[in-house]
Amino acid sequence: QVQLVESGGGLVQAGDSLQLSCAASGRYRMGWFRQAPGKERDFVAGINWGGDSRYYADSVKGRFAISRDNAQNTVYLQMNSLKPDDTAVYYCAATVSWKGDLRRAVSYDYWGQGTQVTVSS
Repeated sequence: QVQLVESGGGLVQAGDSLQLSCAASGRYRMGWFRQAPGKERDFVAGINWGGDSRYYADSVKGRFAISRDNAQNTVYLQMNSLKPDDTAVYYCAATVSWKGDLRRAVSYDYWGQGTQVTVSS
């Protein structure tokens, strides 16, 4: 059973930075999604096994960075220049498959419990 444990959420002010972590029970292709109240779950960032392919939603390009430490089976989401619109529950996701578009939620097999990120103006 794949386990994903997220951490690092919190309440910050606009312009601040925050780093989310997702500890996995193995090495998988990984992604981050977010869901604001009343909205669908949206793709944020994805990373392949080796970390050499990374994908971002247009809304976070240049501000967020996804990375991984394979020795620790941990994926990170560094979020800079945070905006109130970034407020959401952030979910870590993993797929055991080598194929599938990492930008699509249906490509993932496992999800974390979510961590709240709140950005005040």
